[in-house]
Amino acid sequence: MAGRAADSTVLAGARVVLPTGTVENGRVTVESTRISGSAPEDARIVDLTGHWVVPGFVDMHNHGGGGASFTSGTVDEVLHGIRTHREHGTTTLVASTVTGDMDFLARRAGILSELVEQGDLAGIHFEGPFISPCRKGAHSEQLLRYPDPAEVRKLVDAGRGAARMVTLATELPGGLDSVRLLADLGVIAAIGHTDATYEQTVEAIDAGATVATHLFNAMPPLAHREPGPIAALLEDDRITVELINDGTHLHPAILELAYHHKGAGRVALITDAMDAAGFGDGQYQLGPLAVSVTDGVARLVEGGSIAGSTLTLDTAFRRAVTIDRIPVEDVVRSISANPARLLGVDDRVGSLEPGKDADLVVLDEDFVLAGVMRKGEWIIEPKTA
Repeated sequence: MAGRAADSTVLAGARVVLPTGTVENGRVTVESTRISGSAPEDARIVDLTGHWVVPGFVDMHNHGGGGASFTSGTVDEVLHGIRTHREHGTTTLVASTVTGDMDFLARRAGILSELVEQGDLAGIHFEGPFISPCRKGAHSEQLLRYPDPAEVRKLVDAGRGAARMVTLATELPGGLDSVRLLADLGVIAAIGHTDATYEQTVEAIDAGATVATHLFNAMPPLAHREPGPIAALLEDDRITVELINDGTHLHPAILELAYHHKGAGRVALITDAMDAAGFGDGQYQLGPLAVSVTDGVARLVEGGSIAGSTLTLDTAFRRAVTIDRIPVEDVVRSISANPARLLGVDDRVGSLEPGKDADLVVLDEDFVLAGVMRKGEWIIEPKTA
């Protein structure tokens, strides 16, 4: 059953993934809400032999789940979506919006910022409306606009300090100035839904962009005479690339290519989840657009474009290890440490170290989720003998 752990709990016997590597027969001590360096004699022992213990997952790009939309749902619905992803190991989550009317997005930012202040969310990500109509994906073309720095600033200000990332087609008029503005404000400028050339992408990186929004998706493909944004984003160590590892958005060979060129320290596994994540097939809305989810794949009713994913990060983790053969330690960096660093919360989450929040995930030997703890409280308590 879920609930608060004893004041002092030792998780013992598991393979524990630390920043320095994996410890066999390791121990993680939890004191109240935090990880501790030592345990008192009367600490409760939880035997996790045969399991893995890894840091809680950090999702920096997520539009909803459990039937709830972060763009349009009520506060209670948003909280339900957050809980759904927590039950799949995501203990730190950024709420992503989709393209909408500027006034609507500003109002939405005000609502979501309250959940950031309460500690339910780690921030807000604005994906659109400052994106290319040529690579709009599941965004309403009628509501797209150029990235005017004044309008970008309006959205950031509406978040009352909660804005963490803005996705831009940086080749559009105002794009580079908006990147510089975001860098000055301490907000991540992410290149995505872009039709930029290689040269234009290099300019944006030099201006201060640091993230590639779902690399390979919603951008020109890599070509031998026109390398486009992908080559520029892969080759520059200043860029961390988001990858959606659901088996639909990316072929396993492409995932391997990204890891090979970026290294595990510059990859962030994300969900780009929409309402149907953790909920099921059916008919949904993504902003103003109708979406049909069949066999776990979300597509626009009109046009058939992929419309986000139904992915949860426990599935992304398991796929990365078992199908893509990425080392466990590298997957942990990509799904926890790297996004935590980008979001500026790595002093609290993203790794299993004394003093940090007791946010962790327990996986069985097949990398199936068996337990989730957030701030010392079991969301899903592992079954032990």
